[in-house]
Amino acid sequence: MNQPHIIDGKTISATIRTGFGPRIARLWQTGINPGLAVILIGDDPASQVYVGMKAKAFAEMGLVSNTFRLSAEVTVTEVLDLVTELNVDPRWHGILIQLPLPSHLDTYRIIEAIDPAKDADGIHPCNIGRMVLGIEAPLPCTPHGILMLLQYSGITTEGRHVVILGRSNIVGKPIANLMLQKRPNGNATVTLCHTRTRDLKAITQTADILIAALGQPEFIDRSFIRQGAVVIDVGVNRIDDPNAAKGYRLAGDVNFADVAPLCAAITPVPGGVGPMTITMLIANTIYLAEQTLIDQKEHLR
Repeated sequence: MNQPHIIDGKTISATIRTGFGPRIARLWQTGINPGLAVILIGDDPASQVYVGMKAKAFAEMGLVSNTFRLSAEVTVTEVLDLVTELNVDPRWHGILIQLPLPSHLDTYRIIEAIDPAKDADGIHPCNIGRMVLGIEAPLPCTPHGILMLLQYSGITTEGRHVVILGRSNIVGKPIANLMLQKRPNGNATVTLCHTRTRDLKAITQTADILIAALGQPEFIDRSFIRQGAVVIDVGVNRIDDPNAAKGYRLAGDVNFADVAPLCAAITPVPGGVGPMTITMLIANTIYLAEQTLIDQKEHLR
């Protein structure tokens, strides 16, 4: 039985966060403490957990974060008013809208209202455009985290066939673009699959690297995988389980037990991509704080 390399997102995240120390120290020396403002709307349990994890991670790094909690009945105007306030508040170098939003709110209108220079999630249209063109910008957190997982695991992407399952604006489309670019952790041949893709298994079985971002628990079994593939599981799904302490368990989009024996490397759920997403959020907030320092120096010239 093959023993795959388990890509440990927790360990890699810890290593990357250690590297943030000197950058944070330099900012502190100038009187800047990178700050993140999170807008949480409603009481979705998963969102509550994610926001709590982000706040804990920032506190552990000695960074500032604050969660602005709004009711599920909030109006678009009220959200936009808060975003406008945060855009001009110098305490906050990054702003993040916790998704998904209640259905009555226009997600893209709210995201567009964020100052691109404070876009901690890297999903403002201006920053997505810069990313597509290969211009420096804060990158979407989960795609960036995937690139770092591969890099720190010594897995090269150049010339390899990467198959991505899922075409969302926050994972599928950005990671496809990044993998295509002439850049470190890029130069791959990319196939992006979705719900209308024909002969899906025939495509996934040709993948050197398979990235699953479907949002369907344990959908990917061994019949989708070729021997020796690398599998990155982005899915985080709650499955009712009366035997679990919380009454549910977390599962990815990949049936780990079935698929792992075929893989050269695979990410677990939890403990794979998830910790990297938060680490890249910290990275973006530090980057945006550094940009304000650069802008201050340019202004003084």
